[in-house]
Amino acid sequence: MQRCLQLAQKGLGKTYPNPLVGCVVVHNQKIIGEGWHQAAGSPHAEVHAIAAVENKDLLSEATLYVNLEPCNHHGKTPPCVDLILKYHLKKVVIGSLDPNPIVAGTGVARLRENNCEVRDGILEKECAEINRRFFTYHTQKRPDILLKWAESQNGYIAPTSAVKEREVFWLSDSYSQQLVHQWRSEEQSILVGINTVKTDNPKLSVRKWTGKNPIPIVLDPSQQLHDEDALFHHQKLIHVSAQELAMASNSTTFNFPEMLTYLYNQNIQSVLVEGGAFTLQQFIDAQLWDEIRLLKTASELSEGVLAPKIRAQPLKKVSLQKDALHFFRNKALVPQTNF
Repeated sequence: MQRCLQLAQKGLGKTYPNPLVGCVVVHNQKIIGEGWHQAAGSPHAEVHAIAAVENKDLLSEATLYVNLEPCNHHGKTPPCVDLILKYHLKKVVIGSLDPNPIVAGTGVARLRENNCEVRDGILEKECAEINRRFFTYHTQKRPDILLKWAESQNGYIAPTSAVKEREVFWLSDSYSQQLVHQWRSEEQSILVGINTVKTDNPKLSVRKWTGKNPIPIVLDPSQQLHDEDALFHHQKLIHVSAQELAMASNSTTFNFPEMLTYLYNQNIQSVLVEGGAFTLQQFIDAQLWDEIRLLKTASELSEGVLAPKIRAQPLKKVSLQKDALHFFRNKALVPQTNF
């Protein structure tokens, strides 16, 4: 199962809205085939793993390991359960059941009905963790929320006024900046408030990392986004205004649970929130966040915009080149694996 998780991780950032899945086929204590889900609409991990087995006659005496329950429905690809039954695999070992209502135990049930031995719940916590975005989306009916910001040693997130007009100000060093762009490539979307758009005119891309650009989301209750803003021209932009949420036109903020329901209905599974301070604090105050990654930098500002306040202790701290990375988890919102 550990190998399944290693394989599944290869798809991070590439499979949305599908989960991360790795699969291993074992015969006589030897791996004879393995694979992972590489992109939405492409073959699933089980298909790749079975295809990798050179001698298909061995499959009827083999065990298939997979970190998430095999699907039992027709989508863009056929059901993986059909393939497993076609080759008469004698045993299937599963990490966690699939929280998606169209699967949710039906894959396991069908395998057992056809005399395939099934074990589930193997490294269940680790399997749920790798797919925490997928679990949050299906169990809580909202995207998984990751908050990120960098702050100075004395608690500021940015100078009071822009150093350069309409240009991003970085407190963190070049290594941390590259790391942030890696994080962007791993999430399905990235969110900022309209004040950040007007101040920094960000592109929210992964130009410092090789990967897929996240879908940009702009919170803009009073509809200030203009064609002079770089994000205005993004083909996949999700522009969240009062109009989309049927709010009063003079509203200056959102009902956050309602806003997240809107994003859920747009099939957004994960959101990286990059600011600004006001937007980040709203997520914190509403207790609508799953993880926080705080970069405590070596920089100091004599004055500026105060960083968001979080009443929690970091789960862990990691020293980077010049910055310190603090990880937080919202324990009240840990995805449930029983459904």
